[in-house]
Amino acid sequence: MSALALLGNLNNYRGFVLSSVQREFQLKYRNSLLGALWTVLSPLAMIVVYTVVFAQVMHSRLPGTSSTFAYSIYLCAGVLTWGLFAEITGRAQTMFLEHAGLIKKINFPRICLPVIVVTNALINFGIIFGLFTGFLVISGNFPGWPFLALIPVLLVQIVFSIGLGLILGVLNVFFRDVAQFYTIALQFWFWFTPVVYPSTVLPPSVADLLVWNPMAPLIMSYQRILVNGLWPEWATLLPVTLLALVLCLLGLKLFRKRGGEMVDEL
Repeated sequence: MSALALLGNLNNYRGFVLSSVQREFQLKYRNSLLGALWTVLSPLAMIVVYTVVFAQVMHSRLPGTSSTFAYSIYLCAGVLTWGLFAEITGRAQTMFLEHAGLIKKINFPRICLPVIVVTNALINFGIIFGLFTGFLVISGNFPGWPFLALIPVLLVQIVFSIGLGLILGVLNVFFRDVAQFYTIALQFWFWFTPVVYPSTVLPPSVADLLVWNPMAPLIMSYQRILVNGLWPEWATLLPVTLLALVLCLLGLKLFRKRGGEMVDEL
């Protein structure tokens, strides 16, 4: 099936996608007294904690910056965007298993499931990042025009995340150890990415290895934009952009080839 055919199927089933996203959002806060208000309270609490603890209590500073909130912004830029990556890939690796009953009972394009995963993750990310942006404006740390560069960087991250997630999701249907392995690998991956520490603190021999970490240039681009108010170094994003496209193509090929077998396996 061509890419145009896939887009056509998604368009025909857009009502199914939207209703599924709405249902998951509602189920997340069902039976809670504050309901959807938690979507604001939880991320707001996290931002406040990071700001107070790291900016006021620990007086953390970044090399070459004088802003009181520099490290807090650095940390939020890394943690929030890494959280989006972890949520998309984490949900994608189990999406076929979680919807096994739906897949076996209802005839719908299976490619809708990754779209539902990404849409839900982007809604959560949009809420928390909107609050973070408000903090940047109020604290006088808004980066200005380079803020627009977040759009292409975010797009590359989404393509990379869903490409990797689609491959993991298909493999996890046939090899259930994949999810367990990825959960462990993700922990090591997080600490090998300059999310909570600047890459400048690493020994040169270790820092050189970051070139093999596709998430490093993405996270560092977010931090460069939001902390320093500078445009990303676009050349550093080229390898991960190419890798993202390759992973998407491989994921779609694997999905098409094993789609029928997945139904039997489920």
